[in-house]
Amino acid sequence: MGFVVGEDPSFANDTVLVLDAWLSYVSHSVDTHGSLRSRTMEPRTTRFNPKRRFLKSVDSQTFEELAELSKYGGNPEHKQNPGDFGLTPPSAPRTGKSLCDAVSIFDRDTATKLLRKGLKKGLVSDRSSGDWPQNVWAVTEAGEPLEAQLENPANGTYHGYPIPASDPFYREVIKRWNES
Repeated sequence: MGFVVGEDPSFANDTVLVLDAWLSYVSHSVDTHGSLRSRTMEPRTTRFNPKRRFLKSVDSQTFEELAELSKYGGNPEHKQNPGDFGLTPPSAPRTGKSLCDAVSIFDRDTATKLLRKGLKKGLVSDRSSGDWPQNVWAVTEAGEPLEAQLENPANGTYHGYPIPASDPFYREVIKRWNES
């Protein structure tokens, strides 16, 4: 059964609209080298958040308490190997995102311990949501700095990622970690 011109002009119009939308999608999905790229895998910009600042005055008792209540949720965009994080999808590494795998963090327990150690040391941001600091920083035993970002202020859940060496905050986190 073929379409005969004059049978149903709305069908032809719908087909043209669908084809036009598809061509627009494809034309906007071609990179500068003429290759198709995934619209869901947009690379992250290389700019780093200039608003990040350490909290100047830290009440150690408060952060000891918050550390015990904090949780690590994780984010599939920072995982190549899903480990035991129980994420959905298990892993979905995104171009431009730093991966926890690069600093050998493969399980929730390790990530949670680092998050809590950062809170106890007071390596937290001056921005907060309720009682919870927006960011917490820690350093692995191998000397790799990490940044955790608050994802649920209702229950103190964070997700984290390694800080790239190209980020100006990289050295500052290591310095503060060693001083605390």
